[in-house]
Amino acid sequence: MALAGCVAAGCRTPSDYREDADRAALSIIESTYRRALGTETEFTIERPAWTLRRRLLVDQELPVAGPASFGTQALDPVDYWPEDLSPRGPKETVARDAQGRSRDFVLTLMDALGVAARNSRDYQSRKEDVFRTALDLDLARNEFRTTFTGLLSGSLDSTLTSDPRTRVTGLEGTGSLGATRLFQNGVALSSLIGLDVVRLLTAERNRSMGLFWDSSISIPLMRGSGRHIVAEPLIQAERDVLYAILEFERFKRTFAVQISSSYLEVLQQADQVKNAEQNYRSLISSGRQLRRLADAGRRPELEVDQARQDELRARDRWISAIQSFKRQMDGFRIELGLPTDASFSLDRSELERVAEKSRSVLEAEAESEAGAGGEGEDEVADADAPITLPEPGFGQSGPFEIDPVLAVRIALDKRRDLAVIQGRVFDAQREVVVAADALRAEVSLLGTASLGERRTLGGATLPDSTRLRYNDATYEALLSIDLPLERTAERNVYRDSWILLERAVRSLQELEDQVKLEVRNQLRTLLEAREGQRIQATAVRLAERRVNSARLFLDAGRAQTRDLLEAQEALIVAQNDLTAALIAYRIAELELQRDLGLLEITNDGLWQETDHRELEIKPGA
Repeated sequence: MALAGCVAAGCRTPSDYREDADRAALSIIESTYRRALGTETEFTIERPAWTLRRRLLVDQELPVAGPASFGTQALDPVDYWPEDLSPRGPKETVARDAQGRSRDFVLTLMDALGVAARNSRDYQSRKEDVFRTALDLDLARNEFRTTFTGLLSGSLDSTLTSDPRTRVTGLEGTGSLGATRLFQNGVALSSLIGLDVVRLLTAERNRSMGLFWDSSISIPLMRGSGRHIVAEPLIQAERDVLYAILEFERFKRTFAVQISSSYLEVLQQADQVKNAEQNYRSLISSGRQLRRLADAGRRPELEVDQARQDELRARDRWISAIQSFKRQMDGFRIELGLPTDASFSLDRSELERVAEKSRSVLEAEAESEAGAGGEGEDEVADADAPITLPEPGFGQSGPFEIDPVLAVRIALDKRRDLAVIQGRVFDAQREVVVAADALRAEVSLLGTASLGERRTLGGATLPDSTRLRYNDATYEALLSIDLPLERTAERNVYRDSWILLERAVRSLQELEDQVKLEVRNQLRTLLEAREGQRIQATAVRLAERRVNSARLFLDAGRAQTRDLLEAQEALIVAQNDLTAALIAYRIAELELQRDLGLLEITNDGLWQETDHRELEIKPGA
């Protein structure tokens, strides 16, 4: 019996069905990527077999709450668990030392993007949302596939009476194979062929067989007919997959910018720790020098106390900066999907690369101003000369400081979320068409055909009937007309569909205006960040000059200790502000590319920046 069931079911395991679902969904996703975006994808929702999170937990011997901390594949199977929990995904690599333990490795910015794409819980959930939408489409397509059914049944029937001679006991068995098909124009076909076998266990033990075939067809002629009505759920499911992919692509851009911003902000905080440490050391050195001078009677004790107070304040800032850095680092680990107590560091040279890129921008702008006869920072006009306040503007300083009109056109052409909302408007239009169709009369043509004979215990004495004779069959045709006399519910649905259409249009208008606002604001932020870089770079140079001058004057006895302390305080503030300005400019660049829809993200979560000058913008976009 078990073998027969296995043969009938094809000996398929739950794992086989899971793999079938994966192939169906991934095929849909890959084809949608090619058709809609013109790109290939290696989309998968399977996590790596050995994630960086799990490796850090194991190799660094970090405390865990239970097996689930290591991932699904580490769970203890419950009773009747249907599948093997062995991991399916590829193995994620990470730096390891000779002893095979993950060392305190340095995570570059690009590494961080890749790690986040494989370990972030939010990123994984977004991918699973796309996958589930593809499964919904596969189910919608199944409605229009030919569906087969098979049935084997047997029963033992017995009729007990007081007279043993009238008792009837027998076996009934039926085997049938059926097929149904719904076409996208609304035509529905069904067919069933079967064999009845009956045998009496009493009386003469007669046996008889009957072969039968039943078919039916349903053809809607008005309401509910036409592909635009019948296949609407399929069309919507196909568009939902497209929307899910476009929204995921938009999320990838937002996610990459978010991770990059967090990475750079942690480096900014690390730079503040370095500046605070240098300032603390400098004040300790100055305090020691003043102590020696005071002991020699060359400086009053008041200045020594002032230096000591500033030294204590510097220590407080240094400790606060360290703790702020650690808090930000812990939060960044969570963003990446890694254990909060894992040990690794960030690549501080990334901050130097940002500074170098910004330095080239500032130098190019300075040369442009010098060539135009601009006033340098050391050049002072006459006191009675008219004062001119130069307005900040977009020049050739940065590759993304572009004209606002062009920027808006790029965004309207490239933004994925705007494409989704435009599609939703089209969906709402189709819903109006479907709702209008429901107001019509329902006219259906039904047809049935029955051939052969069925068998029950009452027909056990009849001769076998195992041939299908088309001239000995029952045919029926029926025309059904449902007049549209009562359509109150349908009328309200139709009116509501118009309201939903108006809402969809308003949503599109709102997002369009929001896109324009975001782009214009990001351009302003970029301009402000560039001006901030120039101002803070000048402030650092002035602060360094002030510290050097104060130290020289103090050594010459022409300045007080307070002058040096204030100069050093101004220097550390200027250094922190310059780092913040450099980070702000780089983040503003990335956010502008995100809002323009230009930041391309690979399957590994890495970005590819696009030069807007190489784009072809659609006319009228």
